[in-house]
Amino acid sequence: MITIDVLIIGAGVVGLATAAHVAQRFSSASVTVLERHSKFGQETSSRNSEVIHAGIYYPPGSLKARLCVAGNRMLYDFCHEENVPYQRIGKLIVAADEHEMATLHKLLVTGRENGVHDLRLLDADEIACLEPRVSACGALYSPSTGIIDSHRLMAQLEYRALRSRVIIAYSHEVVALAPKGAATMVVYRTPSGSEEKITCRCLVNAAGLNADRIAAGIGIDCDTAGYCLSFCKGEYFALPQSKARVLSHLIYPPPFKDLRGLGIHVTKSLDGRVRLGPNAFYVSQLDYSVDAAHAVKFYESIKPYLPFVELKDLQPDMAGIRPKLQGPGQPFHDFVIHREEERGLPGVINLIGIESPGLTSCLSIAQMVGDLIAETMYS
Repeated sequence: MITIDVLIIGAGVVGLATAAHVAQRFSSASVTVLERHSKFGQETSSRNSEVIHAGIYYPPGSLKARLCVAGNRMLYDFCHEENVPYQRIGKLIVAADEHEMATLHKLLVTGRENGVHDLRLLDADEIACLEPRVSACGALYSPSTGIIDSHRLMAQLEYRALRSRVIIAYSHEVVALAPKGAATMVVYRTPSGSEEKITCRCLVNAAGLNADRIAAGIGIDCDTAGYCLSFCKGEYFALPQSKARVLSHLIYPPPFKDLRGLGIHVTKSLDGRVRLGPNAFYVSQLDYSVDAAHAVKFYESIKPYLPFVELKDLQPDMAGIRPKLQGPGQPFHDFVIHREEERGLPGVINLIGIESPGLTSCLSIAQMVGDLIAETMYS
């Protein structure tokens, strides 16, 4: 049986970033990635708003706050160095009334506590200068929020990993795991349908929507550990180019309570297209269809701040599903990035509930995982 140093399950943006970082940081380590799909980023990583977040929303001191703020800077530097397309176009979180303005004041305080120091409040006249077609009494402006080509980002991370001699095995699905002394044995199914085994000193569970299943497979009680995931679906509707071209920034409403979602917002892509979304509702199965009937609720949500948009403008676009540790009606849950030493699994590192801002945080998460691997293999 083959034995390697590091095995990463999942080739989403976090798995690829981790593979590239670990292989470069520990140049003598053997690193392999197993991905059940035929190419990278086929789930959460490619079905999102492609926004580089600043770190405004998350509770101070949380992993989401710390890793997002650090990841924002790291990601802009990476894109500049590696020619990954991006634009630092900025975001307006808009308020329709004084009650929502109070929420923006709280966000301003939270953002500054998190280390986001370029935020500022705008009045209606200042909003009109930036976005003449947007209706709002005030806004919180985040100039360090941007957009990115997530596919090109993942392609570059894949290239970096392969250049550092990482083996990436697509269409290889993990079917069983078992502790083997201080190591972990992984059974996987190959594209031909046969099953093979590999042993690793360090296992990184970056399986996204299936991360709790992988954790359970290694013998962790996910209910007790708090690792059980819920699928939260978000749909997007597109605007026609005639309406898209009049908007220059990302436009967000105030977020939902407990960060269940960030509300129906305006996102721009690098080619100038505009999407509205996502909504947020829990589902029991993976289903990426968009219910056209939901256009009415989208329209009602955005009409107060986008008065020039008509219901007929909204066309079904795409949907994504996020792996949330926060179930229906539950309060905020942070990322889980944890080495399972106290459970007798010192070589296992679980990444559970890596949803937004996972894309923004991919490089800072990879760095944190690298630190945990150093504790495992080099302490």
